[in-house]
Amino acid sequence: MSRLPALFLSHGSPMHALQPGAVRAVWQGLARELPRPKAILIASAHWETDLPAVTAAARPETIHDFYGFPQPLYEIQYPAAGDPALAEEVLRLLRKNDFNAAADPARGLDHGAWSPLLHMYPEADVPVVQLAVQTHLGPAHHLALGRALAPLAAEGVLAIGSGHLTHNLRERMREGGAPAGYVVRFQRWVADRIAARDVDALVDYRRLTPDGVRAHPTDEHFLPLFVALGAAGGHYRAERLYDAVEMGALAMDAYRFDAA
Repeated sequence: MSRLPALFLSHGSPMHALQPGAVRAVWQGLARELPRPKAILIASAHWETDLPAVTAAARPETIHDFYGFPQPLYEIQYPAAGDPALAEEVLRLLRKNDFNAAADPARGLDHGAWSPLLHMYPEADVPVVQLAVQTHLGPAHHLALGRALAPLAAEGVLAIGSGHLTHNLRERMREGGAPAGYVVRFQRWVADRIAARDVDALVDYRRLTPDGVRAHPTDEHFLPLFVALGAAGGHYRAERLYDAVEMGALAMDAYRFDAA
């Protein structure tokens, strides 16, 4: 199998599982265009741990990690198999690169993982392993994490970072439907840095762009981007697949990163 790309997907509200809107075409298009992966390794903003961790359950449960939504959302199941052998390979690669990592035999898949996968692979017939983020360790740590896992792309494993290009829920509640100015500026800044392969600037985004802290009051939803960037290798070709903004403050950008 040829080397698979790495993806960054903004997964949106849990309601995207039921009402995905225009982004569904992007998610479905990726699944159609890409070679069928042997397995998926997905880093979700909704699993935070102190040290790197992966799911190791053979049959991971569907976690409904939200509240206050319509009942049909809680009835969704995404019964993809896990892949304990892939989990072991992830641990081997991380430990080889001096990460202290562990497997979690009980953790299931949260909505950051299953919401986009529900539309990409609706039959749930591709095994899925989820990777945690370590918010307190920042972007450089997650870039290195992704780079350690880059060899998996040549083995038929699709690496996905699932987060958000901007994620300020407080602003979302205050703003209307029009995109906030700082959101658009941050989208443009990130797109320019990605196109220039200026990964060092992206890592230092909180200092280098005045909109960074407002776009991400906390880091966790931006960190999966760095996992995807790292997994693509140092010389990547980037394609911005989607750039809509929802509820004024939630940029739904999606990127594909191919090794150059």
